[in-house]
Amino acid sequence: MVRSVDEEQLRQKKLEELQQLYAKQKEEQEKQAEAEQKAQQMLKRLLEERALERLNNVKLVNKELYGKAFQAVMGLVQRGYVKEKLNEEQVKQILMQLRNERETKIEVKRK
Repeated sequence: MVRSVDEEQLRQKKLEELQQLYAKQKEEQEKQAEAEQKAQQMLKRLLEERALERLNNVKLVNKELYGKAFQAVMGLVQRGYVKEKLNEEQVKQILMQLRNERETKIEVKRK
């Protein structure tokens, strides 16, 4: 069975599109990995070892909370509130405040 020229061109075009998509995805993954590595380096400078472990554990369970905690720590640093490395207790306080902020109350009214 002989393929027509049009079929071969379509197949080649689709292959090229898939290769470009794969290259973009790979590039995005590399950028994300690099950004995460930079974030970890910053946190190592700002947090004591146990505090960093706690934050990394949060990251495994709840990436959204980890992201908010990371932003909170960076905000404290930018405002000049952090003079020395944050300890585990301080990180726990930050996490608790963020956790309390996201809790919503739902009332169910019964007739």
